[in-house]
Order: sequence, then C-alpha cells, then structure tokens
Amino acid sequence: MELDIQVPAMGESISEGTISQWLKGEGDAVSSGETVVEIETDKVMVEVPAPEDGVLTSILVKEGDTVTVGQTLAKLDTEAKAAAGGAKAPAAEKPAQAAEQPAPAAQEQPAQAAASGGGNGSGATAQAPAGGGGQPLPPAARRMVAEHGLDSSTIQGTGVRGQITKGDVVRHMEQGGGQAQAPASGGATMPPPAAAASRKPGEREERVKMTRLRQRIAERLVQAQQTAAMLTTFNEVDMSAAMALRSKYKDAFREKYGVALGFMSFFTKACIDALRAFPAVNAEIDGDEIIYKNFYDIGVAVGTERGLVVPVVRNADQLRFIEVELAIGALAAKARDGKLTVDDLSGGTFTISNGGVYGSMLSTPILNPPQSGILGMHNIVQRPMVVDGQVEVRPVMYVALSYDHRIIDGREAVQFLVKVKECIEDPARMLLEI
Repeated sequence: MELDIQVPAMGESISEGTISQWLKGEGDAVSSGETVVEIETDKVMVEVPAPEDGVLTSILVKEGDTVTVGQTLAKLDTEAKAAAGGAKAPAAEKPAQAAEQPAPAAQEQPAQAAASGGGNGSGATAQAPAGGGGQPLPPAARRMVAEHGLDSSTIQGTGVRGQITKGDVVRHMEQGGGQAQAPASGGATMPPPAAAASRKPGEREERVKMTRLRQRIAERLVQAQQTAAMLTTFNEVDMSAAMALRSKYKDAFREKYGVALGFMSFFTKACIDALRAFPAVNAEIDGDEIIYKNFYDIGVAVGTERGLVVPVVRNADQLRFIEVELAIGALAAKARDGKLTVDDLSGGTFTISNGGVYGSMLSTPILNPPQSGILGMHNIVQRPMVVDGQVEVRPVMYVALSYDHRIIDGREAVQFLVKVKECIEDPARMLLEI
C-alpha cells in the first residue's frame, strides 16, 4: 500500500516552512517513526517521521522548497522492500562515466562529491560516510564533519538506530573532539599563494538565501526598533559575593544535583525580585491598554548555529536555584540540537541575554516584542573599585537594561537595575526577599 508523507501541523500561527534536509532518499527503507525529512519554520525545526515501515518510492519536493501544512512530501510503499543495491544503485553507474573521462578527473570526483554535501535522492545517501552507529550521516552532520576534519567513527550518535545528528557533532567538538585530523598524505592543507591568485572574480562572494529563522529574527529586530521607544540604562555589579558563594558551594551543588551552579540562576532570581518591585517592566502594551503580568516566564537568549532563539523558563518565580539551572540547561540543549518546540518559544514576560559568554564587555540589547524589558549580562573583568575609601581590585560585570520608554519611566528603569545590582552583590537579599 502506498502512503503519503505529509507536512504535519507545526504549531499555532505556523502554516508553512522550508525543506531543510532530506535524511532519506528515494529507494531507502525506513522504519515507522524514523525521521525522513526536516522542515525549518520561522520558529522551530520540525522533524517529519515515517508513518509506517516501508520504502520511499518518490520524493516530491526538493531541499529549499517552501511547503505548507498538509502538503504531500513523498510517497511511502509499505509493502515494498529496498532493492538489493538500495540507494547505491545510482552509484554503480559512476565507473562507466569515469571511464570516459581522463584519469585525473576520475580521481578528483570523490573529493568534490564529499565536499559538496548537497542534493537529495539516492546518490547523496550512497556517498554519505557512515558514523559510529553504522548509519549514513545526514547532510548537515556530514558537512560539519567534512569542514572540521573529524572522524565520524569516533562520534557517538543519538539519532534513530545510532545515527549521528548535527547536535552530536557539536557535542563531540565541545568535548574536545574537534581537532582537525592531519591529512593522510602529510602534505600542507593550505593552497599555495599562486592558487589563491587564480581565483575567478565570481568566486569572491557568495549569495546565500536567508533561512526562515534568520528572516524572522530580522523582522522582529526591525519591529522592536520601529514600534518601541527603546532606551538603555547601565550599571556595574561587584560580583565578589556571588562568586564567593558559588565557589564555596559549587562542589557540593554538583555532587548533590549533578550540574554546575552558574550565574544565570542568580540573575534570573534577581530579575524576578526586581520585576516584583517594578511591575511595569514585566508588562506589555496592547493597543491603548497596558497588560500587567502576575507571572514570571523568563526568556533566556541562546545563540545557536541557526541563529538566536529565546526559549522560556515557565513560572521561574516558583523554581529553586537547581530547578532554574536544570530548566535553562535543558532548553539550551534542545536549542543546540534543533529540538525546541513552539511552546518552548512562546510567551515570555522578560528576557535575559548573556553576551558575556562571547566576551562582550558592554552592549545595548534589543527588546523581544511585545516584552518591555531585557537585561544584558556581560563578561566579568577585574577592575579597580573604591571600597570604604580604599582602592581594591574586584570582579566587575557591566549590566544593561533596555526598556520601552512608552510604559517604563527612566526612574523605574534605573531603580530596577539597582535592585538587580543589590541582589547580586548581596545574594542573601534574595533568600530574605528584602
């Protein structure tokens, strides 16, 4: 029986998406529930699984095509079996083709095919190198492996039947496995200057279509600039007390809970205290009305390979420090693996952005509409400060609050940031709620 593989419902307000990559090609056998294709929307990456066991008999849309909810993407024959050659059938034609070409061209063909990493269908599947689980690498993971010179057999796959995903490659590199391997020939990896000089004029630039997520980010940033009377106020925070507390208890914290104690939980709790004191910062404008929120869903900006996303920690005021850390860690992992859902990204009453992890000293974060405030954290640097009449070197972080001046007065914005500063410089305030 032949079944249609269709675009599933992708979430509220999402009606279309773009084919990101086919993980299976025509003629490939698939298992029920196995991801066949990934669709990128302006919010999340949607994985489309096979409804039953079978063989893909035809693919109706290409990577990069725009598709709508309910549209048929491919045909699945539940009674057919993969051909003996399977996806490798087209590759069998290559020797005859290569025989008609000079020997040097035939030697270059495999390298060019591996570098391209593009296309769908059976040819791409046949050429995909196998990972540690014996499964062919999907295009995104294959490109990263090729670009960074990695050995796919050393990467632990977490996909279906051990398949290596893009997130697995990122984790492998973060754990120290990203060292490029030396070429087998032992030769230089950089082309000689003469080769660079022979580059064609057209190769000096590359035109790439923006992803849906990048388009959405651009729209929202422009929207924030055009619709809000946005201003930014700054302050500096002495991180000595928070760092001392973290240093004192970090080992016990990790031993008990299995995760590290970071500063995001400190700042999340500090912001909630400040939002309680200045509710306008937790509000939004709807037409000629102000909506005051009596809950605290804190968005945490996360930079990913695809772009910036802001997953939301729900009811953060009701969470303990460990629960905040676990929630942020889980959302960051889902963002990195491209597994965030629309619910993970929806809502949010206030946002925290930590540019310090990239080394930023100072910045003016842009509002995340329709929110009215966003806190920007930055790196911690040893700076001279006057303490009780004496100059001391202290770890200092500059913090910034961007706010919508239509709803928040300058006095409230400054006092909000001062409240955050007081909580971080004296963490006991958060426990005593003073």
